[in-house]
Amino acid sequence: MRKEEALLKRSIGQQATRELTVTAEMMLACADITGDYNPLHVDKEFTARTRFKRLLGQGRITTGLLHALVAMEKLGPGSVFVRQMWSFPRPVYIGDTIRGEATVKSVRERRGMAKLDFTVVN
Repeated sequence: MRKEEALLKRSIGQQATRELTVTAEMMLACADITGDYNPLHVDKEFTARTRFKRLLGQGRITTGLLHALVAMEKLGPGSVFVRQMWSFPRPVYIGDTIRGEATVKSVRERRGMAKLDFTVVN
């Protein structure tokens, strides 16, 4: 079955979830891959002097969970985001288990596209 055919079988209101636990190794790998060594993510002494008090998980880890949710759970391999808008109202720390939740809000059958709403629960 082609991806477009699988998408057409999606219906408004369908949901999917995916979880992951944030680890120090994951955060360091993220920094190594992107070159983003913001001290909030890699320097315990620096972060201890901030309002956060401990290392923060990169936003890429949270949004990466949602990318995996779309590609591996909701719409399937070959799916891509066309448009995204994120907000990060609360921090994610080492040891936190985050759960991405997606709900199909609309399906555009002719274009093989769907609009999804996301929430990340910590």
